[in-house]
Amino acid sequence: MRLTTKSRYGTRLILDLAIYAGEHPVSLGDIAKRQNISLKYLEHLIKKLKDAGLIKSQRGPFGGHMLKKLPDEITVGDIVRTLEGTTAITDCAEAEDKLCGVCNMAGDCLSRWVWIEASKAIFKRLDEITIGSLMSGKKKQIDEAKRYVKQLKKIKKTSEY
Repeated sequence: MRLTTKSRYGTRLILDLAIYAGEHPVSLGDIAKRQNISLKYLEHLIKKLKDAGLIKSQRGPFGGHMLKKLPDEITVGDIVRTLEGTTAITDCAEAEDKLCGVCNMAGDCLSRWVWIEASKAIFKRLDEITIGSLMSGKKKQIDEAKRYVKQLKKIKKTSEY
């Protein structure tokens, strides 16, 4: 599954609010600068996150945005579901009809079960990761991500020969 920038940037937006919007709202302009994300793009994301009840906004000269829930109550799964609009990693995994009509194997397709199970597994894990847990384990998780990327590079090099 390849997530769009909506999920990746939306997670960064929520993390930024968790870090910087403790007692006072934070402006989108400040978030855009810190995260190097277009203000227009953040405006699009914030509306969806607000409609989902993850963010609250305050108007006025000291206005901005804050989390509506505690960081431990917001999961990465919540963010991805909200911004991607689905929990399926393939088109056929989200269709309820027996005949999904998405590919040339529509109907009783055994591989469809694989994509449904993979979708469930991915979101089960994303629902276990809270914004609070990311904030508290920041160094550990950044190090794990770096090791994973190095590992992928080694595998890619090996497979090129």
